[in-house]
Amino acid sequence: MAHYPVMLNESLEYLAIRPDGVYIDATAGLGNHTLAIARKLTSGRVYSFDRDKESLTLAEANVAECAERITFRHSAFSSLAATLKDLGVDGVDGILADLGVSRMQLTTGERGFSLQQNGPIDMRMDRSQELTAWDLVNRATERELADLFMSLAEERRNLAEKIARALVRARPMTDTAQLAQVVASCVPRTGKIHPATRVFQALRMAVNDEIGELDALLEQAPRHLNPGGRFVVIAFQSLDDRKVKTAFRALGQRGEARILTKHVVKPTEEETRRNSASRSAVLRALERITAE
Repeated sequence: MAHYPVMLNESLEYLAIRPDGVYIDATAGLGNHTLAIARKLTSGRVYSFDRDKESLTLAEANVAECAERITFRHSAFSSLAATLKDLGVDGVDGILADLGVSRMQLTTGERGFSLQQNGPIDMRMDRSQELTAWDLVNRATERELADLFMSLAEERRNLAEKIARALVRARPMTDTAQLAQVVASCVPRTGKIHPATRVFQALRMAVNDEIGELDALLEQAPRHLNPGGRFVVIAFQSLDDRKVKTAFRALGQRGEARILTKHVVKPTEEETRRNSASRSAVLRALERITAE
């Protein structure tokens, strides 16, 4: 499966990797960022986390050449502090978080994320959790669905309500093809983007509590950085990037960190030509300057 790590060179530059340093890849995905970090280490180590066990299995196979410098753990953002404690790790020299959904998740129909491949309405990143997108589209009230589409898809109220009403009337929803078709009947197509893209995004974010998980990461990660340690975040949605910007600014104002990216860093034209999925990516980075 071809996969291009987004803004790989920029990530490595802002992490300023030391050969003997200790680093966290908070979103292992298929292991590409993890491998690139490990290749720059000698006596250092990468701790690579993901809440998708299937991604971790693929990542472990992909980083075999540097396996002795990498430790994988099944862990969500909200468990970062607990996982590091369990590993006996206190301070680290860098943390990287790529907030994008992995290509494996998006292109595997049975995972329920895809608009191109039909499958169950699932969308769980961690398939051990109980709540699925099927539960939301078949059991949430019309009001709850409309609120979800307004807050997470940033749809206008009248359109969010129209979509929610159509979904409730079409119940029971059985698969992603039906879900996409019902949404598309309400949303006018503009350009190449599928009309159901933002609704799928909102359902995925709700099922996986992505806002709550990001809040936890932004609260916990800086506390584990050594003085001089770097925190690099790649976001793909405006909601996520606003949260990162606000959290970084607060750390800077408290004198706990130095913002390294005055403006967001974006992919080069060459990268966006090679990997269209990178077009919406933005990177922010900071450096820890005080210890708690």
